[in-house]
Amino acid sequence: MSKVKSGDKIKVHYKGTLTTEGEVFDSSEGRDPLEFTVGSGMVIPGFDNGVLDMEVGEKKTVNIPCAEAYGEKNEQNVIAVDRAQLPEEMKEVEIGMMLQMVTPDGQPIPVTIVEVAEEKIKVDANHQLAGKDLTFDLELVSIN
Repeated sequence: MSKVKSGDKIKVHYKGTLTTEGEVFDSSEGRDPLEFTVGSGMVIPGFDNGVLDMEVGEKKTVNIPCAEAYGEKNEQNVIAVDRAQLPEEMKEVEIGMMLQMVTPDGQPIPVTIVEVAEEKIKVDANHQLAGKDLTFDLELVSIN
């Protein structure tokens, strides 16, 4: 039976949980399996490495440290923004609210409000899973 190697296009069912809390953050349950080319950078490095050498029908659990997932949380990505810069319809904001900022070169960046004060708000542009160790339950569906 063939095993997954770099360059293979595969389909895999998965359930991702936070390693310490056990909270499910994503799953393919009830959906088509995830399809990607191994080693192409389409998924986080730890997921890419986790499927190597699997056989069709095989199930396994991989633990991925944050360095092989979304990286460490970077405090430079937490920035203060003057509330006056917000659009008029966004004057009522609260912690946890998601916004979209735009970089100087026009790239959209999702951010999360982490602090609200009278004149400023703080937003976090880190990926929501940055700094977190992840666990994935995997089932290889196919190798093409």
